[in-house]
Amino acid sequence: MNMYSLWAVIAIGLASNLDNAGVGIAYGVRKIHIPWYSNLTIAVISFLATLLSGLFGNWMTLWVHPAIGQWVGTIVIVTVGVWVLLQPFVEKKTVPRDEEPSILTRLLRNPEEADRDSSKSLSIGESLLLGVALAMNALAGGFNAGITHLNVFYTSLSVGLFSFILLALCAGFGEKYAAEKLGNRATIISGLLLIFIGIRQIF
Repeated sequence: MNMYSLWAVIAIGLASNLDNAGVGIAYGVRKIHIPWYSNLTIAVISFLATLLSGLFGNWMTLWVHPAIGQWVGTIVIVTVGVWVLLQPFVEKKTVPRDEEPSILTRLLRNPEEADRDSSKSLSIGESLLLGVALAMNALAGGFNAGITHLNVFYTSLSVGLFSFILLALCAGFGEKYAAEKLGNRATIISGLLLIFIGIRQIF
């Protein structure tokens, strides 16, 4: 693996999990404990989501020209980056009464809702739902890795590791310093990083 591929694998792992930083801070601020096994469950879900989407991207390379695959990967990851970047502004709009947001959208806006029994601790069952919500960005990163011939396994491992580390560290940080504003900043940084990865692959 050359230096650019290593950098791309690390960058995708980081960008796919910056939402975890915001979620960790939200949990820390509200004194909701995330046991290591629940954190590991979320990390495994992100790993599997990245792996599956990466294998799908690899499969697509059998049918499309490498140059087209490069552009498809770039378009997908830049589009997701723009979508992530716009989320803080979109969320400011009020939702009409007859248009309730999906449960995954609600979890990303208010991650404390995953603690459905209000036990102040995230069980494995509760972590499964939160893990699916947090794995959405990982799908784009995995697909991009697969279609641009990055090592899918290493990319998936990077996503899983960053998921575990960021959620654990930021939960402790949020509990200690109550830095609520970092959540939106993490979302913006995540979007910008995804866009940068996509553009860098073309140029």
